[in-house]
Amino acid sequence: MTSRNKILVFALATVLVSAGVFYALSRNPAINSDTTGVVTAAKPGAISAAQIKKLGIRIVAAQAADAIPLGTVPAMVSLPPEARVAVAAPFDGTIVRLFVVEGQAVARGAALASVKAREPVQIGADLARARAQLDLAQANARRLNQLAREGIIAGARADEANAALHAAQINVSEYQRILSQAGAGGSGQMTLRAPIGGRVSGINVQTGGPVDTMTAPFLIENTSSYMLDIQLPERLAKKVIPGMTVELQLPGTSAAGEPVPVSGTIISVSPSLDPMTRSVMAKARIGAAPGIVAGKSLLVTINGDGSEAGVSVPAMSVTRIGDKDYVFVISDNHVAKREVTLVAQSGDSAILSAGLKAGEKVAASGIAELKVMLAED
Repeated sequence: MTSRNKILVFALATVLVSAGVFYALSRNPAINSDTTGVVTAAKPGAISAAQIKKLGIRIVAAQAADAIPLGTVPAMVSLPPEARVAVAAPFDGTIVRLFVVEGQAVARGAALASVKAREPVQIGADLARARAQLDLAQANARRLNQLAREGIIAGARADEANAALHAAQINVSEYQRILSQAGAGGSGQMTLRAPIGGRVSGINVQTGGPVDTMTAPFLIENTSSYMLDIQLPERLAKKVIPGMTVELQLPGTSAAGEPVPVSGTIISVSPSLDPMTRSVMAKARIGAAPGIVAGKSLLVTINGDGSEAGVSVPAMSVTRIGDKDYVFVISDNHVAKREVTLVAQSGDSAILSAGLKAGEKVAASGIAELKVMLAED
């Protein structure tokens, strides 16, 4: 047999063997059954009870929430307009003594500093001259009124004397009022006092230094109430109205570390949209609470009017993928990623307004493993 014939015989034998194996596999139901099982197990999203237990996945049902918030938005703490007052000197002068330090709590009317000025001395001299003129005007008016009643002089002269007396009285009252409002005496010493109760947040002078009427040597802040400057996204611009309530959670200061709830009320909403940030500014008034200081940034939840409903799930159930929020819904040995709308998060609970119905079951743990299983990592 030639070499060429040997090669042809070997190729024919190989083809026959392959055909026999294929026929045997197609005739064997057990092998078919196993192959089908492998394909079914590899189906995307399929998950068995054993896998759920092995991965430690906790499954919870979404709970209905009757009144859901409109959303959680960023805000910054600020002071109300009436809570920050600058204290200015009524006259130019020199600081003789400071009675407070920065950060000190003061009551309304408390002395802040003693100032020596020249202008009160001049006003004191004017007051002394006005009082002398007043004494003379009083005596002249009494004499002329008596003569007018006896008919010795005309009544017009008595009227002129009474007018001069009235002018002298006005001059004395004016000078007295100027010195009283400035907290000064005729000696030129005056005292700057706190117009409101609060804390001294700024001192811009020192003992022996000059002070003038164009600058404020002291700044007083009343921290009994605060305001929130809230940045509303465009989608909430028409939904938020004055009178709605806002809530926020502050870190606890106790040993237990429990958060401190603080609530407030929306008092104004800007009518126009900021073209740069595409947001609307709103203001809310809140009370004082530990941990709140002007300039602090935080998140606030705006409560709706109760017309909308949603569901509540554990906060751990919601995961961020890209720029959207998702939950993993588990039913009938199948897991699926579903997009949801997260409107608020309070403690360990998250409030969803869309994407999930009450009673549907979601994963509350093992989220990272499910993301890997669905090839989301």
